[in-house]
Amino acid sequence: MREAKTGYIEVAFNGSLANIPLDAQFSAPAKGVTAIFGPPGCGKTTLARCIAGVQHVPTGFCAVDGEIWQDETTFRPPHLRPLAYVFRPPIPLSHWSVRRTLQYKASKSTPSLIDFDGVVELLALAPLLERSPSHLSAAERQRLALGSALLGQPQLLLLEDPLIVLDRSAKCEILPFLERMRKQLPLPMIYITHDIADIERFADHLVMMKDGVVTAAGPLNVVQSDAALASRGEAAVCLDTLVGGYDGRYGLLMLRLNGARLLIPGAPLKPGAQLRLRVAAADVSIACEPPRASSILNVFQARIKASLPFGEAEVTLVLDLETGRSGVPLLARITRRSFDALRLCNGADVFAEVARAVPLAAAERCLQRLPRSA
Repeated sequence: MREAKTGYIEVAFNGSLANIPLDAQFSAPAKGVTAIFGPPGCGKTTLARCIAGVQHVPTGFCAVDGEIWQDETTFRPPHLRPLAYVFRPPIPLSHWSVRRTLQYKASKSTPSLIDFDGVVELLALAPLLERSPSHLSAAERQRLALGSALLGQPQLLLLEDPLIVLDRSAKCEILPFLERMRKQLPLPMIYITHDIADIERFADHLVMMKDGVVTAAGPLNVVQSDAALASRGEAAVCLDTLVGGYDGRYGLLMLRLNGARLLIPGAPLKPGAQLRLRVAAADVSIACEPPRASSILNVFQARIKASLPFGEAEVTLVLDLETGRSGVPLLARITRRSFDALRLCNGADVFAEVARAVPLAAAERCLQRLPRSA
């Protein structure tokens, strides 16, 4: 019999539901955001419904933070699982006002996670309180659905493609609120999506699915360097950094990544603030010797872990940056000619030159402005 581990979400479902095979096993920290990613029809929704207890795989196992929800002898029905399941799109709410809808939900639970006022502040619902849900925009209805879910005081929040029906401007409106929830609430979230851009924005861990099978699971940047994602045309790795200072003369943010330092253009940010960067494989080049004079500001010692063919002319390198006690994954995409000319191979020590690193929040703000400037 399996034992539940405190501090982890543990899932293992092996069987078949409505002739759909499922072989899904993973373990993730019971904090932050764990994203489940895969193409439509890969089994993400089936897995979500098993976690919620809506569908029952008799041999399944599900435990959250040391509490068993299902094993060989136990099966908690959905209403006995301390979980909030936010569907896509938000289910139309009643004729009650936003205030009364939230107050009714709040009256059903003792506020252990967040109270009514906390939800209103967290999701900026004060201007909407006297309005009817039928008069809200799609993004505002989504915020109300999230608020109602939080007032149920869940121990796990399960979000199934919550942004799929929103256009770009509405997504830009709702994403900051999801980030707020991640930062301010001690609430683990499972986020189900087939949009890798959303995952890059705020997920901490990533579970990959294909044909009903979990093919990879782990910290976001580790799974991004797995062959399944590294072989994609838009392959990239996300790096979580801390703001260390600002070079006002040149307008450069000074960022810390483990024991290393990065410099990127940007406006000043508070020292100690977290900033996630997206580094595309196409923006990383390789040198066998330290560059003596170069316009590239960020150069790191690295080791080649793997080399993956990309088309006929290019190779994607999976790198391990030497940035302190533990390595940091990175990807580089170079031509096969350069790979041969430099006599590169797995295990070789090289220098990774990062030409561009994009702050993800800043990138979203730019995308939001594009239609107006156009």
